[in-house]
Amino acid sequence: MMRRLLLLPLFVLMMTSTWAQRFEDYFEDRTLRIDYSFSGNYKRQQLYVDELVSLPRWYGRRTRLSELPLKGNGQLTVKSKRTGLVIYRHSFSSLFQEWLATKEAKHTQKSFENVFLIPFPKEPVDITVELRDYHDQISATMTHSVDPDDILIRKAGEQLVTPYVTLQQSADSSHCIHVAYVAEGYQQHEMKTFLEDCKTAMESLFQHEPFRQMQDRFNMVAVMSPSAESGTSEPSKGIWKNTVLGTHFDTFYSDRYLTTLHLKRLHDVLAGIPYEHIIILVNTDHYGGGGIYNSYNLTYAHGDRFRPVVVHEFGHSFGGLGDEYPYGDSDPMYFADTEPWEPNLTTKHDFNGKWENLVKVGKAGLVEGGGYLSKGVWRGFDNCRMRTNEEPEFCLVCKQALIRLIDFYTK
Repeated sequence: MMRRLLLLPLFVLMMTSTWAQRFEDYFEDRTLRIDYSFSGNYKRQQLYVDELVSLPRWYGRRTRLSELPLKGNGQLTVKSKRTGLVIYRHSFSSLFQEWLATKEAKHTQKSFENVFLIPFPKEPVDITVELRDYHDQISATMTHSVDPDDILIRKAGEQLVTPYVTLQQSADSSHCIHVAYVAEGYQQHEMKTFLEDCKTAMESLFQHEPFRQMQDRFNMVAVMSPSAESGTSEPSKGIWKNTVLGTHFDTFYSDRYLTTLHLKRLHDVLAGIPYEHIIILVNTDHYGGGGIYNSYNLTYAHGDRFRPVVVHEFGHSFGGLGDEYPYGDSDPMYFADTEPWEPNLTTKHDFNGKWENLVKVGKAGLVEGGGYLSKGVWRGFDNCRMRTNEEPEFCLVCKQALIRLIDFYTK
């Protein structure tokens, strides 16, 4: 298993409003894509707006718009300028925040791309972005205004859409979870291989509960984005490839950590395609992957552990589940004074709303070790898909968290 193949998350269903908000009162059936730059170092961070983009349709949720299913370590809040009401909220993790915990961030300043999707507002709005540190304290925040009539909002996705095929159609297209598989490091003549890899990944996902029983709530497409060269970059070997998303191993100098820093390029590839959650398949047999909550899941596609890794990473990027394995107890991300926001980990600081219901009836316990630490963090079971590649299923704690999340998006 790899350290930080993903930024991790907690499950707390947070009701932020009780008023009956209707999607059509505040939003059009379009998407506003907002590109940000997160920059700085471990002492000080700055957030900047980069670009606004209009996309033809909205593929996210249309109900419970002002609620969050998971707290995340970053949040985006949209308020109506006219009414002052919160009309949309979104939570996330970012590679930038993870980088802040590295040694490099102590002596270097860097900038990272971040892209978020919100329903396109009918009237002017104020948008606030917050980043939180590992003690759940706000470390950076900014508020900016968006006028939907701004002539500089770039339109995309109306022409020259990347070719894609539908792998699975949901039972109800207005209440479903849209997932796009994206080709990385596949040349045009390798697209047949990519489509087979997509089918393998999808088959693997739906072999696991609760995805198996809730399969009809997912709409899945395969995006055939060709690369000039096959494979991906491996900096430690001096290998640099010309690929559509510019992925590479050795992220943060960890040889198995496979990511892309080019999120604007990724979303340009997806413009005009039905998507909200992203699974990038990389045409390599070098073991590795990564994933960031509500950003993307990125997985090597050719190797013995492809099937368990793509499922594990989707547990991170979609489900907000944390890694349950220890990893040397260095560079901790979890502390006794702060409850993890991941639904499958606890420091016992505030266990309320997690799996105490399963503990009370003897269906789960508190097993010490998780979140890369051997002490001070607890999980619900000895083993789980979020702990080892060899475990064939998600544990009952993770299943419960995933069911809650799928229901949030689709009911």
